[in-house]
Amino acid sequence: MIHCPYCNHEELVGAIFCSECGEQLVFPHGTPTGSIHPTPAIIRDFLGNNAMHSDRFPSLQFSTDEFMALNIIESGKIIPVRGKRELTLGRSGEGQPIIPDIDLTPYHGFEAGVSRLHVSIQINEQEITVTDLGSANGTKINDKKIASHSSHPIKHGDILTLGRMRIQILLRG
Repeated sequence: MIHCPYCNHEELVGAIFCSECGEQLVFPHGTPTGSIHPTPAIIRDFLGNNAMHSDRFPSLQFSTDEFMALNIIESGKIIPVRGKRELTLGRSGEGQPIIPDIDLTPYHGFEAGVSRLHVSIQINEQEITVTDLGSANGTKINDKKIASHSSHPIKHGDILTLGRMRIQILLRG
């Protein structure tokens, strides 16, 4: 666990933003994970220059059609989510008839134990939820294993673990 230097809230190692106060977690002697994580400028460049400012998380900006992004923690890659109310995360395979909406194969999904259809994320006005689709290696939210085939709420800053792949949820405020 790491502590936010602004509000002292405990966060999981690898978190980029504090889920309590929304501040970017900056450490003067590098990050405790030893990994390089994207700066707000990198996130802004990736998500586009015509970005909408977020009052809740001022250092994270999204374009008008983006409300969520997925930070693949080990690689630091940011995957924007645009215009969908339900999406699946998994990995593609040869001859697979159903392809996930977000293919985690390029991010070493197979090696990390991500199933072909691992989780479903549902977005509605009240909340965002994740459902494990009966994956072989399970799903965790903030290091707590979740039951398959039931919806679990997620929020900005939460860490989803699919098998061994860690993904931070980034939401527009």
